[in-house]
Amino acid sequence: MGKIAGKSGKDDINDPRREFLVRMLTTGAFVGGTGWNFDALASWFGRTPSKMPEGKSIFDMKGQVLVDGYPASYGTVITAENKVTTGPNSYLVAAVGDGAFIIRENSELHLGTTGKKLLVRSMQLVTGGLLTVFGHRGSDEMANIATPTATIGIRGTGFYTEVDPEKTYFCTCYGLTQVASAIDKKEAQRIASQHHDAPKYILANPDSGKRIVPAPFINHTDLELMTIEALCGRKVPFAIPGDDYEGPRRNY
Repeated sequence: MGKIAGKSGKDDINDPRREFLVRMLTTGAFVGGTGWNFDALASWFGRTPSKMPEGKSIFDMKGQVLVDGYPASYGTVITAENKVTTGPNSYLVAAVGDGAFIIRENSELHLGTTGKKLLVRSMQLVTGGLLTVFGHRGSDEMANIATPTATIGIRGTGFYTEVDPEKTYFCTCYGLTQVASAIDKKEAQRIASQHHDAPKYILANPDSGKRIVPAPFINHTDLELMTIEALCGRKVPFAIPGDDYEGPRRNY
């Protein structure tokens, strides 16, 4: 069999640990719990998640990952103005500016920025799923994400979203967001969340007259949030059992 492209080039595609990691990161079924810590993460990734060096973007990836239509490598630098797509059984874990993300399989994400800072200021998730964290931002540096059914304003926060033509799933994992229907802008909700407090579906067609309705907690985990916050040199703002990482706990 062949190899999975990796930092060391030594990741055997038949390694059961690697295949478990791939399955978890592509689908969002990463199950954590007591005993999960950065030593455990290192055993899955082959290295401990930590702040990405200057000039580096990609921490881990698998399968078909394209940046502006070209196959990505571990040397690819992702900017705040790129389009990223992933194919089946594929994922990307990367950092850009003050943020980091996990892009699930079969996803298309457009990034955008304004001004001189290389901060992501806008995102469009056309298909697929996305877990993201941003650093704390002032009101003049807010970001937004657009999906086929929603527009969402974001301050320093962590969030997970996935889309299909009929609905958007959006969880404010922590921080502040302003969630609005893309179809009826008058229907909007401000969400202040400490720990996955108010997941929502934003629907193309109203349910009992409402397009923004409660949703369950699905397809993302605290362990994944811990991983991508670490790529920015931060720690999630809540405790995880077994977590012994001593980075700075973020504010939001």
